[in-house]
Amino acid sequence: MNGCRQKIEMSYPCSWVYKIIGREQEELRAAVAEVVQARECLVSLANSSSGGKYLCLDVELVVVSTEDREGQYLALKGHPAVVMVL
Repeated sequence: MNGCRQKIEMSYPCSWVYKIIGREQEELRAAVAEVVQARECLVSLANSSSGGKYLCLDVELVVVSTEDREGQYLALKGHPAVVMVL
């Protein structure tokens, strides 16, 4: 378990994929547009729950630093349309 706490070295800028989970696809897409604003990103439907209550979108964009990557994560996580971000 000690190896789990190691910091991963990353080179920036790099492509990063966030998986966002929510209930309504259009609301999730609007949340992405609001958070990433004018940045170019690729949004695609990744999966939906068997009962259709939740769905997951992959959001791929270029991040320029650790702070940028974490900031995008927190902004997506804090949006009311988003249930979870992975």
